[in-house]
Amino acid sequence: MLRRLIFAGLWVCVAFASTGWPAGSVAGEPAGSGGAAGKPVEEPIRVVLAQQEQAWNRGDLEGYMQGYWKSPDLVFYSGGTVTRGWEATLDRYRRRYKAEGKEMGRLDFTEDTIEMLGADSAVGRGRWNLTLSDGRKLTGLYTVILKRLPEGWRIVHDHSSSE
Repeated sequence: MLRRLIFAGLWVCVAFASTGWPAGSVAGEPAGSGGAAGKPVEEPIRVVLAQQEQAWNRGDLEGYMQGYWKSPDLVFYSGGTVTRGWEATLDRYRRRYKAEGKEMGRLDFTEDTIEMLGADSAVGRGRWNLTLSDGRKLTGLYTVILKRLPEGWRIVHDHSSSE
């Protein structure tokens, strides 16, 4: 059983690495549906984070943002500021990573843990690592709150810090 789960997880990562986000969806099942028998509850959440990482590394900010709740109620805390709303969060990312003289670099998430808070909510914690083209490495911590929505699991609150 464990081998099948590992294989399934690897298959999902390979599939999304080559194809990106499925049109109109993000990993996870619609609200109200249960997971497959024996499937770890947090696996769809890990897929969302993996898809974000892959989209970022393709230079696709809009794809990266698919992991977030597309709502004016999305909340993003970072650097002592609060950004509210999906569009405002995308604009923040554009200013910081797509503006002239800026770069996105290569992102990876490590030390991640997922804790289910209920059937339709979870908290994810970990470290983000960004390697820039000149070899500089930036790192920090993140905490995200996710909800299972009709369109799948989405980040509804992100609190990221840098070292």
